Amino acid sequence: MGISIRPVTIDDYDEIFKLWNSTEQSKKALNPVDDSREGIARYLRRNPDTCFLAVTNDGFGNAPEVVGVILTGHDGRRGIIHHMCVHPSFRRQGIAGMLVKKAEAALKAEGINKIFGLVFKDNDPANFFWESQGYTLRTNLNYRNKSLNDKVPQGE
Repeated sequence: MGISIRPVTIDDYDEIFKLWNSTEQSKKALNPVDDSREGIARYLRRNPDTCFLAVTNDGFGNAPEVVGVILTGHDGRRGIIHHMCVHPSFRRQGIAGMLVKKAEAALKAEGINKIFGLVFKDNDPANFFWESQGYTLRTNLNYRNKSLNDKVPQGE
């Protein structure tokens, strides 16, 4: 079975949402506003060329299955990886690395020279993965956030 990488469109939302819900760590990162269909549509309008899906290609004409996704964007200065997920049944096959390389190349093509991402401290497999991709842990910063919408959790 082959895997191909292609850009995300809003038509992929239902499959992406299903994928995010395939793992507890991804579910934990979701919020009901920004990760709704409307929130993702808004994100894709701002970042149409930097978000990618990994889909199966079984060679027999069956419908492709979404097995990975990466949502990356930028503010014109820094890139950010907002969500990356690979279905648990498809991990350890290089899919996450393919998604990261594609997103990094897209951000670089848009003139972005530095990328950051957020990973839960207790997600050891993800932290190990990001370290293997060359992403270093910043210990000299505090991440702070403030919710401007009562429906969006403040976080721990």
